[in-house]
Amino acid sequence: MTPICPETPAAPTPGDTYVQSFARGLEVIRSFSAQSPRQTLSEVAGRTGLTRAGARRILLTLQTLGYVDSDGRQFRLTPRILDLGFAYLSSLPIWNLAEPIMEALVSQLKESCSAAVLDGTDIVYVMRVPTHKIMSIGLGVGSRLPAYCTSMGRMLLSSLAQEDMMRVLHASNRVARTRYTATDLDEVVARIAQVRRQGWSLVNQELEEGLVSVAAPITDRAGRMVAALNISGQANRTSAEVMQETMLPPLLAAAQAISSRLAVQRL
Repeated sequence: MTPICPETPAAPTPGDTYVQSFARGLEVIRSFSAQSPRQTLSEVAGRTGLTRAGARRILLTLQTLGYVDSDGRQFRLTPRILDLGFAYLSSLPIWNLAEPIMEALVSQLKESCSAAVLDGTDIVYVMRVPTHKIMSIGLGVGSRLPAYCTSMGRMLLSSLAQEDMMRVLHASNRVARTRYTATDLDEVVARIAQVRRQGWSLVNQELEEGLVSVAAPITDRAGRMVAALNISGQANRTSAEVMQETMLPPLLAAAQAISSRLAVQRL
């Protein structure tokens, strides 16, 4: 599992290597969210760009397979949809190896610990051991955050070839999420370069005011970065300086322990 940074492809066309109906089915699934957990047929069609007839066929197919339920007017995803995500997690040995180490780290530092991978311009949370809520954003497995302004995102971006990293940053919507967020391309590149030199990443209130986080790399047996591990805390309780001094060393040790276990794991 390596960070994903594909070139922006041309719009795919139906053929031997592209099944349009399957792609449309995934679009229907993705149209459901925390903001839109229940949708009418018209809402699904509007969000996906499908005709009502096309959206209806896909929704009824998903309903027959048990991935969607309906009260006659509105549709919603069922818990069976989690099978798709858990198939990804269960196929990777790293998460079983990481969980006890992350739990021990949280117990030691009394701060939340997360692991994420890079997917395009975002990081995707694949494991999280919380202590208490420190963000206004509710985070869990599958949550996505922009890579350019997060500690794990910059850690993962630092592992990419320069050309690939620049492609991700150009494609990113680099908005100022707080007054501290670096949005200028040259500044973001400079901060990622620093991460690459020092081997860890600290972001101080760039994603959300009051949130400080530090990240370390998780590598496979070939030394390739496959994920990032971080610790997050509240700035009014733990400053960036204190986090670097007291929490970075155990975080680096935990990331190395996971990497070492992954290196000897039989894949």
